Amino acid sequence: MAITPRQFEQMQARVGGSKHKRAPVLEASVRVASNKNQIILGVDPSLRGTGYGVIQAGPPQARALAHGTIVCPAGWEHSRCLAKIAQTLREVAARHKPTVCAIEGLFFAQNLQTALIMGEARGAALATLGEAGLEIFEIAPRKVKQSIVGYGAAQKSAVAKMVQRLLQLPQPPAPDAADALAVALAHLQASHRFGLGAPKKV
Repeated sequence: MAITPRQFEQMQARVGGSKHKRAPVLEASVRVASNKNQIILGVDPSLRGTGYGVIQAGPPQARALAHGTIVCPAGWEHSRCLAKIAQTLREVAARHKPTVCAIEGLFFAQNLQTALIMGEARGAALATLGEAGLEIFEIAPRKVKQSIVGYGAAQKSAVAKMVQRLLQLPQPPAPDAADALAVALAHLQASHRFGLGAPKKV
């Protein structure tokens, strides 16, 4: 049976239109279903200033539940700092009951002593949050900045300002807390990608 060019164009429009209209609707419904009420704890480990941030996924958008910095004075022994990091994160997890944790990965450090100290703080955080039964995912610092600011070598001030904007905070968070909130937001964004480039589980 012969068809006219006009009929052929109408058939193409119907076929092409049905294909492209359904995908975004499916994607949106999956995002809402998979992330609704999800609470993410972000952690930026450091011996003297561990940042933490807790966000809750939308809809319509993520919001901050809590954020802060676990400050340990320079005169404190390492063991005392690690104990405070563990105690504070334990309290934050108990108060906000996060469903998942995202922690910033180790950056390249030329100083071995710095790397070891960072590893101590990271270990205290991992042990405490693992004890709480949380799934923990690691995101590299450059990937966090790329996800939030669009540039992997962005300054801390730029990260803080973008976090303020994304979470509609009255003012930029303190640097370490802003980094932790950025880690949580980066994990939330990665969870929208259906497993593509997902953070590493630790």
